[in-house]
Amino acid sequence: MSNHQPASIATIPEFLAHALELEYESAERYRELAGNLAVHNNPEIAELFDYLSRMSDLHAQEVEARAQGIVLPQIPPWDFKWAAGGSPEANAAAQDDDLNYLMTPIQALHLALHNEIRGRDFYAQVAAGSPDAEVRQLAAEMVEEENEHAALLEDRLAKIDPTRAEPVEDLDPPNMPE
Repeated sequence: MSNHQPASIATIPEFLAHALELEYESAERYRELAGNLAVHNNPEIAELFDYLSRMSDLHAQEVEARAQGIVLPQIPPWDFKWAAGGSPEANAAAQDDDLNYLMTPIQALHLALHNEIRGRDFYAQVAAGSPDAEVRQLAAEMVEEENEHAALLEDRLAKIDPTRAEPVEDLDPPNMPE
């Protein structure tokens, strides 16, 4: 997380709007990655990112259920209170240097873990900084959910054979003129 500290989130509707945006963007980004990797014949990692997109969709549905009957604010993209200028889980994936169609399972899991930790850190920051006790409590619950996601990824990482760190062979590499 960057050293920039965003303004605190003071109300449940504002918090839920942020949580929904985080989960929607995360799911969208993972779906995009899954599609790109499937097209480039990396089905194992495409399947992993597809699974992660479904996890984010489920988390978004949980947030939507919590928001039932609450009028959420319409927040322009530039007014979200992210520490790094973009949604924590989607922003990291977009900037990762190792993100490519030949990524290994280990690289993919590390990327996903990094994203989940950024999401958790966002919720932890809200839990620590909101002036509203109900927002702090709800954010703390979201921290625990993100910790569960991170633990699942860490468990999967621990089970991967380290010899699988070799990149996927590109059977049809891009034709790059010299």
